[in-house]
Amino acid sequence: MAKVRKLFTIGYEQTPHRAVLDELQNAGVKLLVDVRAVVSSRRPGFSKTQLAAGLDECGIGYIHLRGLGTPKDGRMAARSGDMKTLSKIYHAHLKTPQARADMDELDALDALVMQAGPVCLLCYERDHAVCHRKFIAEIIETREGVEIENLVAPQI
Repeated sequence: MAKVRKLFTIGYEQTPHRAVLDELQNAGVKLLVDVRAVVSSRRPGFSKTQLAAGLDECGIGYIHLRGLGTPKDGRMAARSGDMKTLSKIYHAHLKTPQARADMDELDALDALVMQAGPVCLLCYERDHAVCHRKFIAEIIETREGVEIENLVAPQI
């Protein structure tokens, strides 16, 4: 029987940096794909440079695909819990040239995943059900036949 490949997702809201790194290591993640539009963070350890350095220390690769981040109006819809509006905004965003290019790059990572190991999508929202990464994961699940597992690190 063929081994089912997994695609992980994780959000870092209300979660310490070390807890996220531990969760990724425990899951065997080899590459973290940052799908935030804005990679600066008020949370210690989660700005792009700090995050990449922490991941590197754990032996986990890092790539940022800004084009897969949520536009500002989509982030506002997510904060208000309006998933219908978020879905509409985000699916329209996925048709933009930058989003399409980054989705193609994400698809190209499939070969790397086969060699290196599991990939995890990262965004801020703790609950994947109210985050745009859910839509990205569903697209990849459909295209590649992977199993989605949403990681949840311990909160503060």
